[in-house]
This record gives sequence, C-alpha cells and structure tokens, in this order.
Amino acid sequence: MRFLPLASLLLATACVPLGTPITDPNASRAGTQKPPEYYADKTLKYQDYAYSPDVRSVQCYVATGQPNEVFQPAVVPLGQSSAITLEFDVLGEQSQRFTAKLIHCDADWQPSILTDMQFLNEINEFLVTDYRVGTGTKTPYYHYRLRAPQVKISGNYLLVVQSPGGVPVVSRRLLVYENQVNVGLKPGIVIGGQERFTMQQLDFSVGYGAVELVNPAVEVKVVLRQNFRWDNAKYNLRPTFVRDAERRLEYQYFNFENAFPGLSEYRYFDTRSVQSVGLGVLHVNPLARPVTTVELQPETSRALTAYNQYVDANGQRVFESREYGNGATNADYFDVTFQLKAAQPAPGPVYAFGAFSEWQLKDEYKLTYDETKQLYTGHALLKQGYYNYDFAVAGTRGANETYFEGSHYETENQYDLLVYYRPPGTRADLLIGYQQVDMNSRQ
Repeated sequence: MRFLPLASLLLATACVPLGTPITDPNASRAGTQKPPEYYADKTLKYQDYAYSPDVRSVQCYVATGQPNEVFQPAVVPLGQSSAITLEFDVLGEQSQRFTAKLIHCDADWQPSILTDMQFLNEINEFLVTDYRVGTGTKTPYYHYRLRAPQVKISGNYLLVVQSPGGVPVVSRRLLVYENQVNVGLKPGIVIGGQERFTMQQLDFSVGYGAVELVNPAVEVKVVLRQNFRWDNAKYNLRPTFVRDAERRLEYQYFNFENAFPGLSEYRYFDTRSVQSVGLGVLHVNPLARPVTTVELQPETSRALTAYNQYVDANGQRVFESREYGNGATNADYFDVTFQLKAAQPAPGPVYAFGAFSEWQLKDEYKLTYDETKQLYTGHALLKQGYYNYDFAVAGTRGANETYFEGSHYETENQYDLLVYYRPPGTRADLLIGYQQVDMNSRQ
C-alpha cells in the first residue's frame, strides 16, 4: 500500500452515462443526518476526534509542497513541527471564530505535567485566521486551515481547535521525534501455521550506543503501528533480549505480538466528477436536492477470495472537484450510499470504515441489513474526492476488518515504530526514535 504520486493514483476514472438517481428520505439540512449520540459528549478526548456533526473532512498532514502531501502522516523530526498542517470544514453559512492550542502528552496519550513554556516559545493560544467559504456548492461550508506551532522538545502532542468558551471542535495527534537511538525495523517471517499466509510480522531492535539510558529494558516504551493508525496499534511491547555489551534491545516474539493481519488492498470509489461516473460508482444524480446523491457499486465479501494486487492509498482520501478545481473550497458534499452484498447478517454491526470515519466505528457510517435483498446499505455525507475504505464488523476488540476483507501476507502496507523514553528527573516522555518501513513494497 505504498503511496504513489497523486496524479498516478487518481489517473484512471471510468466514464459511463449517468445512472438512475437515488434519494435519502432521512437526510436533513444540507444532507446531514440527525446528530448521533457520538457528538453529545464535548469532553476533550486525547485522540483524533471531531466533536460536532458539522465538522467534516478533517486532514492532518505534513506540508511538503508535493501533490501527495495529504498522505504524509503528522510525524516530523524536532525543529519541523510547523510543517504539520490541519484542515477541516465546518458546515453552515456563517464563519466561526476558532482558536487552537497544543497539549504535550505522555507515551500513553495522557496530558503531561509540563507547563506550556517548557515546550513552546509563545503563548499557547493561536487564532485560526486562514478560512475560506465554499464556492459554488449546494452544501454551504467554511474551510479552515492552520499550521502547528514550533515546539522545543520531542514527544506526543494533541492539537486542539476550540470554539469560544473552550469547547473542543476537533483534535488531532501529532508526533515530533528526535533520532537519539538507532531503530532497526524490518519485515519478518511469521512463524506459525495458517498465519503465515494471512499475517505480517515486524522485527525490530533499538540500539542505544550513542545515548546513556538508565534501565532501558524497563524505561524504553515502543509502539508499533500499521498504516499510521492508532486504533489497532501495538502497545506494551517489551524487549525479549537485552544486549548490554552491544547496547541494543531486541524484540522477537513467537505469539504474534508484533504481527498484524495483512488484510487486503482497500476498496475505492471516485466522486470527483458530477458529469461522469467514477470508479466504484454506480449512479450519480447531480439534480438531487438538497445534495447530489451517489450510489456506489454493490460490493461483496473478499474473505475467501485470492489476493488481488492494485495500488491503493492505505485507507486515506483526497478531495477534488474535476469541474471546478480546488478541492478545499470547490468540492461539494454528496450523499453517498454504500452497498455490501451478504447472504446472511454478520456477527455484529457492520460499518463503512477508513480515514473518513477517523478509523472509528461511528453511527453515521453504520450499515443496515435487508434480509429480503441480502444487502447491507448505509448513507454518508462525504466531500467530493477519491476514497479508500473497507467494511468492518464491530467486535469485542474493536473493528474486525478480516470478516469481509480477508487477510493476505502479500498485501502492501506501511508500518512505523515509535520509541519513547523518560530521562531520570524529567517529567515527560520523549520520542527518541522513529522509523518507517514498507511491507511488500512495489518499488
């Protein structure tokens, strides 16, 4: 799932005559649905979160000036935190006054006890002044954009946008690292039976020859992520070997502690145009009110199918309007219908899942099963663009993506390792090492 240049990724779009329109009788103002209970709690959460149903299309990335910059995770070396950019839309016809602040967090994403001046050189309140109105769209919205401030120390940070009164609007996790240790992260070989065909293992080590660590076997904390996601990240991984003479920690496991389901390449659909039907789309009705309606192609389970290789975007999405250009302010919002054929109901609620749902099982992306049609369907208000997604079943351990998607060791994925350490006498966890690696890279 390595990210290719955006132009290559979005090059192909199927063009066929417009199909039969659909309507959503439950759609309310601007095509949104009634706010679910998800948005009732305004308590700040130390995770990627939107606190209002009017907050849409949140993207947090490292601005590189390249066409595919929106695919770059919010991870930067110390000294470059100002390159992290946060963008989001707020539905409505009136602009709002927002401020932003930064919260330094420990390795477990709880607020540290550092004062603002210990990690910032300025007052920790930033007025969001970069905003523009959506132009030529059925759904009125304002697009907001801000850069993260420069920080003085490495670690986990939560960027929080607030409305007057300190009510959170959106929060995003940022990572600022420094290379104090030598991180060795590489694809491994799964030791097991059937798992070697479905799982992907990452072997890694931490060399600390260049820095003096006190009790590194206990004090060093590592986090392993797949495709920069937090919902299925591996925590509390302890070293299996401590090489004191070589000043190296090794992490080698035999019970899949460092393995992830490879899954399949993500499904996709293209709604960048209202004049033609894009990939993964069955029908488009640009005349529908209050918003254009889009019906996606009915999908089927891939749990028992062979691996299918193609380029994807690791569950991400990019906004664009082919008719009007700038995706930030010219892309409209569509009422998108997901469809999934299933001979019988899944063992739990089924959701459309991906970066657009913030990797969360949100009520607004929950699908309903029709036994007569043997079909799951669900509506979502989404901005024009190219999307990756899959279907997840809610389980006791969160999102179960393998039920409908299957899992293959051949799938291309990206992994990264985060290494934290709290020096003696200090009051915060520092991110002292970071590395990314591709699994099954096509390049």
